[in-house]
Amino acid sequence: MNLFVFGYGYSSATLVRAHRDRFAQVHATVRSAAKAQSIAADGVTGRVFDGSTADDAIAADLAAADALLVSVPPDATGDPVLRRFGDVISAAPRLAWIGYLSTVGVYGDHGGGWVDETTPPDPASERSIRRREAEEAWLELGRSSGKAVHVFRLAGIYGPGQNALVNLREGTARRIVKPGQVFNRIHVEDIAGAVMASLDRPSAGAIYNVADDEPAPPQDVVAFAADLMGVPVPPDLPFDTAVLSPMARSFYGENKRVSNRKLKDELGYAFRYPTYREALRALFAAGDGRS
Repeated sequence: MNLFVFGYGYSSATLVRAHRDRFAQVHATVRSAAKAQSIAADGVTGRVFDGSTADDAIAADLAAADALLVSVPPDATGDPVLRRFGDVISAAPRLAWIGYLSTVGVYGDHGGGWVDETTPPDPASERSIRRREAEEAWLELGRSSGKAVHVFRLAGIYGPGQNALVNLREGTARRIVKPGQVFNRIHVEDIAGAVMASLDRPSAGAIYNVADDEPAPPQDVVAFAADLMGVPVPPDLPFDTAVLSPMARSFYGENKRVSNRKLKDELGYAFRYPTYREALRALFAAGDGRS
């Protein structure tokens, strides 16, 4: 099986490194020629695509691909992959599985209530509105071309090198407290596992929430990480007085609990890290958060 990846970033690279033996060839796009050379160490042939400039070889790679993973965000005028390669993807003769990485942000705010894949999207932020439009554009490509498109709505991503332990060690962790606020999370290795489960059991047009079992207040995660490290727990910082960027503040404007039941029931996926506790223990044991 040949895999093509648009956007070789944190999540997609984790998937490829963990499952490289499943694929005969992997081609992936990055934004520079230097980066294209560097990913050869992962057994990946790099191609340059920055949203406008594109390597001439990409069309041929897509024609030979059996699976396509898209991890490129939409821009102000839509999805750059569809804009440049939509026709090529629709016509790709071997392409049988397409995965699009989206966000649980498309659900908007639900006052802390539960949402699942049957919940109508109601995105509030501009970036989530764009994501929802991109989701529908990919699903429409699937309907019109007969290819099996799958949408993965990802919770907040963390994992090696990107987690509360690292933030504490670097002195950037804050325990911002907004009563009743919870966030949804997913370890990057569970993103890889969920996508691979879909690849093994494709279902055209399927949408899956990829979030762990326990939506939790952000301050609880920081406190748990501090206890693991044996360092003082940062003081509470009330949300109303916290200095936040507009993007960071917008995250606190959405409060919901995201169900992963469909991922478990339909694909039989068993989470490697069901909650942040198992994940942070493993990350700390592996060295994250240590001097």
